[in-house]
Amino acid sequence: MNIYTKNLSKRFNREWIFKDFTFKFSSPNTYAIVGPNGSGKSTLLQVLWGQMLPSQGNLSYEQDGKEVPLGEIFKHISIATPYMDLIDEFTLIEMVRFHFRFKTIRNNKTIEELLDIFELPKAKDKTIANFSSGMRQRLKLGLAFYSKADILFLDEPTTNLDKKSIDWYKHIREHLPNETMILIASNQEHEYPADAQKIEILSYKKGY
Repeated sequence: MNIYTKNLSKRFNREWIFKDFTFKFSSPNTYAIVGPNGSGKSTLLQVLWGQMLPSQGNLSYEQDGKEVPLGEIFKHISIATPYMDLIDEFTLIEMVRFHFRFKTIRNNKTIEELLDIFELPKAKDKTIANFSSGMRQRLKLGLAFYSKADILFLDEPTTNLDKKSIDWYKHIREHLPNETMILIASNQEHEYPADAQKIEILSYKKGY
């Protein structure tokens, strides 16, 4: 799987968030989009996964030498972000079952096995509204990690996680299938592997 960008740019009003971003992302590499808070990392990811339109430039996807239409890219990606909504009225098991009505579970795991992997088996019948911020984030990451996808987008993945949960995140990330492309927006080195290819978002901001 490849993602191609050419002169990709995004602005809000008169401010350029990033400008003239030309790059090729390819499987099975891991990329770290790095920069300080508010520098545009999340915006870049949202443009790359198709949630937000660029202001100018081109974005395309390719698999096995064939272009993937923009309207079909959702079938190939999985996303975890701190600002992503969960359905508060659902219990944990209802949320997991609902999610996997639209995604295929990676590694043929059962729903019950996933609850154990997420380290949330005792919260099976607890409503999401009563989850702590850390439990919510672990659930979001678990759903993303175990959705069968070619590209995994992670935005500040250890937000709200304690040390034990950060170790859990690293372990799961390190055992993803080798062919998975991973893009991580982060300003913390523990969130991405040492061999990740770094992309400095400030290098693509007008005026830097």
